[in-house]
Amino acid sequence: MSHTKVVVITGVSSGIGRAAAERFAARGWKTFGTVRELNGATPPRGVTLVKMDIRDERSVQSAIQSVITEAGRIDVLVNNAGVNLLGAVEETPVAEAETLFSTNVFGILRTTQTVLPYMRARGQGRIINISSVLGFLPAPYMGLYAASKHAVEGLSETLDHEVRRFGVRVSLVQPSYTRTNLEANSPFATRQIPDYDQERNLVAKAIAKKVKEAPGPGAVVDAIFRAAEGPWRMRVPPAGEAALLYRLRRFLPFGPVDSALRKQLGL
Repeated sequence: MSHTKVVVITGVSSGIGRAAAERFAARGWKTFGTVRELNGATPPRGVTLVKMDIRDERSVQSAIQSVITEAGRIDVLVNNAGVNLLGAVEETPVAEAETLFSTNVFGILRTTQTVLPYMRARGQGRIINISSVLGFLPAPYMGLYAASKHAVEGLSETLDHEVRRFGVRVSLVQPSYTRTNLEANSPFATRQIPDYDQERNLVAKAIAKKVKEAPGPGAVVDAIFRAAEGPWRMRVPPAGEAALLYRLRRFLPFGPVDSALRKQLGL
């Protein structure tokens, strides 16, 4: 077996996942990127595309098995695939919240549970879960998305306690606004309540403006790569706004952070 390191990155059709896959491949890693549909998908340079729907357990097991068959091992799993949702908590139907959690939380659970037996057997591995600054700093009209990322944070910390004795470590990368299609095209909850229209529209406009002005995924990819290759850290905030918000949340009292957040979103 080759000693080239092997990475599996979920959700590489665009944005952070695609940029991360390109970086790992360029650095000589054997890189597998997952997409829901292979038809029409163009692989990043040096990346092997694998069909996987993280909402479907059988699809996940079959995809991971195909990687193991081809590469013999998985050194790093990057759980990047995710979806967004804008809307007030009251106007988000439970079915839409369940769909969001099936991708953002249970998707990570499915891939992690499938990859871990191979990592445990080899006595080493890294799992990197892509969270968000909303995983520690909830924002108005992003309630269910923030809840899903809080769940990812709790799951990741617990998992790291449980698997470190097998030589496996878990890290979180928490991006802030990043100029990607996912963020530019956030869907709204379908059951809109007129009482929320004014504020919801203000927040949506503020978010759209911030995404348009945000940097591309480079700093996030740097953080993912540091989490894969560098000394272990639980949280690896990308440079820039994400790192600043992380420090503010840790060291400032609740009141000023709350006020600054509302001001930033035009409330």
